[in-house]
Amino acid sequence: MSNIKKVAVIGTGVIGAGWIIRFLAHNKIVYAYDKDKQLEKKLIQEIKRTWPFVKKLFNKKKLNLKNFKYFTSIKDAVKNVDLIQECAPENYSLKIKLMNTIGEFSKSNAIISSSSSGLLPTKIYSKCKNSERCLIGHPFNPVYLLPAVEIVPGKKTGKNFMNRANKFYKSIAMNPIMLKKELPGYLSDRLQEALWREALHIVNDGYATTKDLDRSIEDGPGLRWSLMGVFLTFHLAGGKAGMKHMLEQFGPALKLPWTKLKAPKLTSKLSNRVIEGTRVQSRGKSVSKISDIRDEYLVALQKLRKKFEKKLR
Repeated sequence: MSNIKKVAVIGTGVIGAGWIIRFLAHNKIVYAYDKDKQLEKKLIQEIKRTWPFVKKLFNKKKLNLKNFKYFTSIKDAVKNVDLIQECAPENYSLKIKLMNTIGEFSKSNAIISSSSSGLLPTKIYSKCKNSERCLIGHPFNPVYLLPAVEIVPGKKTGKNFMNRANKFYKSIAMNPIMLKKELPGYLSDRLQEALWREALHIVNDGYATTKDLDRSIEDGPGLRWSLMGVFLTFHLAGGKAGMKHMLEQFGPALKLPWTKLKAPKLTSKLSNRVIEGTRVQSRGKSVSKISDIRDEYLVALQKLRKKFEKKLR
């Protein structure tokens, strides 16, 4: 079990807010930083909006906002904590400068974890003091409900800090995925990007709407992937011989020119098709309303999945 109690979150956007909510749900003392004091009110509103779902998933009785403090000074936010979760925009120059500041004001053995979704940790932490304690902790939206977090080491990251981070994320009910070494995009986003590029090509070429494509995932592979992912799903597709027969039978199809992994040019025409398509799908519901529906579903789905995971793992 992790002994990390005090944590800092740098940046209070969608991802930062998600981390704060999850940390609070697991009784961590959270110091949040953002440069604009007025963002605190918006953050509190989001914490309260999501709490009914968090409460149900983690069987919590009440929200303790006494464990939450908001700062407009990075120094004050990080100086007394044992883990810093950075959630700034995806920009190398910005993050390199920010990590230098965080490293300067934080305790020498405090873990510094970036929520980056694809940047290389070695470069992000190139000017950070004691970079052996630096790594990537890449979550998935909504962070307060989804259990996956990719832990990615830089070239100088120490194994003891990787192990400490692993224990910490497990202590907040996450299922860490420990990468052996850094690569751009890590694991999940590389898979998601391939699917996203192909979907954009199909919309761009006029074969389907955004709704058609979403339904093709929602009612097909998506239902299977939520329990067993790509490889075990294909293992079952091979019948009694499993993956061996699957590769023998469907392996030749890999040579067929079905996919266009190079991204299409994001023209105004393509952008308009995607924007209009998702507007139609939303049926007049606000982003906040759809988020509530999604969160309620994810809570129910994870509770259901636990019953079946025990039989597989």
